[in-house]
Amino acid sequence: MDSNVNSDIEYYASDLLKGLPFSAAVRVGRMLYLSGQIGIDASGKLVPGGISAETRQAMENIKAVLEDNGSFLDHVVKATVMLADMYEWSEMNKVYVTYFDKHLPARSALGANGLAMGARVEIECIAVLR
Repeated sequence: MDSNVNSDIEYYASDLLKGLPFSAAVRVGRMLYLSGQIGIDASGKLVPGGISAETRQAMENIKAVLEDNGSFLDHVVKATVMLADMYEWSEMNKVYVTYFDKHLPARSALGANGLAMGARVEIECIAVLR
């Protein structure tokens, strides 16, 4: 956490992202902005199994970042989903919706060329703190 800039802004690092040029999350007031998450496990490797497995792992990563920094999935208000192949949207969506049992956040989905580490999906979100 680096709060030297402004007491209303805090930058949260992650051991998994050590050495990469971005924060895992940034708090601005009562809002938490998460960097995009891909389907990497604790070893930093992309999980095998295609779009469904990667989506599940990306959502688990999001859940962990939220909980580590004062929020949770029920407080996500906006998500952006980037897909390497838009034809995989329905398979990604089957997994994605299982993580939001109380509400569905506003969401955008777009096709992207060249996601990090050859990932099939990257998801970022904005949440309100508890």
